Amino acid sequence: MLLSAACFTANALIIRALGAVQAVDVWLLACVRFIIGLGLIMAVFRLGPEAFQPRNLYRHKRLIWRGIVGGLGVYSYYLTVVHLGAGRATFINNTYVVMGALFAVVMLGERFRPILAFGGLTALAGLALITNVVGTGAGVSLYDLIAIGSAMASAYVVVTIRQLHAEGEHTSTIFAAQCAYGLLICSGPALASWAPHSPLAWGLMVIGALCAGSGQILMTRAFRDLPVGEGSLLQMLVPLGIAIGGAVFFHEHFSAHELVGAALILGGSALPALRKT
Repeated sequence: MLLSAACFTANALIIRALGAVQAVDVWLLACVRFIIGLGLIMAVFRLGPEAFQPRNLYRHKRLIWRGIVGGLGVYSYYLTVVHLGAGRATFINNTYVVMGALFAVVMLGERFRPILAFGGLTALAGLALITNVVGTGAGVSLYDLIAIGSAMASAYVVVTIRQLHAEGEHTSTIFAAQCAYGLLICSGPALASWAPHSPLAWGLMVIGALCAGSGQILMTRAFRDLPVGEGSLLQMLVPLGIAIGGAVFFHEHFSAHELVGAALILGGSALPALRKT
């Protein structure tokens, strides 16, 4: 799980660095991630009834919706990283930890715990600070709203993944749905806006996609052995790593109230994952 967090952190920082090298269309960026993801699935998992089952990608309705929503979520996340900065975009997107728990109450009938309500309110307060809702003369931008929508998409996907696992779908098939349907969604706009890119830009896109795909596979594998609470807490290292990396490598600055908001989001997102021993 720690390796997974490191991979996701590296992916966001590499995409941030890519913006300084060359302007890359976000549709193309998402396509590269989906293509590399499918390649990783083919390299890591075998075909068979107990592993990757490509036929289920167009037979299972819930798997189709997981792919469509997940693919749009990846595109939205990359879009917000480019326009908001890696730290801000990832802080907002990570509120999916709380949203997913709330969705699970409604969609899966899980028990609503007081600590969940407290964590949700804490994260929402942090979200208001980091998006400057309470700031003088400041408001929520379009890309802030897209980031919030991306977090909601991630929350829906998390709940759907749990449903798909309960129905017997293999991890590789669930991940392939995101890559396959995401590629279908993004390939047309990517080709329509095609432009030449430097070898360095292509290299950064491929390396970033390898980091993202590896992070997804490592996280999925880790959740076979780690409790959900412990695993989620380790994943909360990602936005911290991105914020630190943004400050060290890209000289991003956070105001005092944005730092407070970031801390509230992290704390509120981590609280629902805690379990009594």
